[in-house]
Amino acid sequence: MGKLKDGAGATLAEVLAGVLHDGATLAVGGFGLSGIPADLIEAVRETGARNLTVVSNNMGVDGKGLGILLESGQVRKVIASYVGENKLFAQQYLAGELEVEFVPQGTLAERLRAGGAGIPAFYTRTGVGTVVAEGKPHEEFDGELYVQERGIVADVSLVHAHTADTEGNLVYRHTARNFNPVVATAGRVTIAEAEVIVGPGEIDPNHVITPGVFVQHLVQARPRVKDIEQRTVRPRPEAAVV
Repeated sequence: MGKLKDGAGATLAEVLAGVLHDGATLAVGGFGLSGIPADLIEAVRETGARNLTVVSNNMGVDGKGLGILLESGQVRKVIASYVGENKLFAQQYLAGELEVEFVPQGTLAERLRAGGAGIPAFYTRTGVGTVVAEGKPHEEFDGELYVQERGIVADVSLVHAHTADTEGNLVYRHTARNFNPVVATAGRVTIAEAEVIVGPGEIDPNHVITPGVFVQHLVQARPRVKDIEQRTVRPRPEAAVV
């Protein structure tokens, strides 16, 4: 596994350029703006790679997260379960500039997990009888109809972890865990960014979520404000007093 640091050896964009090519499939962790590999997404933009197929729960928001790759015109196809926070996405889709494959959220997670586990396909009841199942093989099991879904293997996976050691073992924090573990295993090449990087053996093996065998490159994440798509709070009791 190669460890990357700012100013040491090749830049992150140069390393990405070595594995990310035009037409590649890119799997990206995160849920909304939580747990997204923001530094790595920006590095993808710097590579200039185009006609990408992006596999992610969603495409960020306008100007943030994966939304910046839509702005730069680098995405040809999106495989996702939710895209309702991004106006540019809707514009490109309705204009026929973007191909979209909608996948039920649980099915998307399982397709990534299956790809990482070497399982080429599986059957699920989710989507049977809907447009999601059109054109896909069906099979009956125990009197119930199931649809076949294919596992997803990405050329490159990008994930964000809270803590990593120099062997690439990853630990995620709270809800920022989301899609990151399955995305990490589904990539032929996986690049992780981590907020905290410690030495070998400093993470309790029982706490490791993604083993380092799945991670080829590791980079220190830059400190940044963690954006929230929609902030909803309760009114303060004192504010309600007139």
